[in-house]
Amino acid sequence: MSDLDEAVAVCFSVKIDKQDFGPFISCEGLGCEFVVEQREEGGNNGWVWQFPTRIKYTNIKLSRPVTKDTIKIAQWFTKMASGVERHTATIEARNANNDVIAQWGLVGVIPVRWTGPQLSVENAKVATETLELAHHGFLSAGSGA
Repeated sequence: MSDLDEAVAVCFSVKIDKQDFGPFISCEGLGCEFVVEQREEGGNNGWVWQFPTRIKYTNIKLSRPVTKDTIKIAQWFTKMASGVERHTATIEARNANNDVIAQWGLVGVIPVRWTGPQLSVENAKVATETLELAHHGFLSAGSGA
């Protein structure tokens, strides 16, 4: 097996404060960026100073077919309705053999949105759900970390 084979993720498992929310088939938004302020210096027309200020983390969207694990998300949202608490989370990318090929630890996690399936007898499609999370940053990143 080559390194490229190991990097092909077929699912993403999600745990929030050690509670397993089950596998997801899509994960978007793992990333961050520095906000950069620009300053022009009088008499210097060769460049503009670029100053990094703060780091921003994008929201993460996880999608999957509706399963028995869907109830765990509903229960989590219900619990958060009485008072929002920030949590830690782990997202693990897994290959076809269910081996963890990479993982990301997140701090300050809160749910932003849950979108349930669109159900219609006229359209026989897989019922899917999407969970969107906001966070304050990464605990660790890397292969098997």
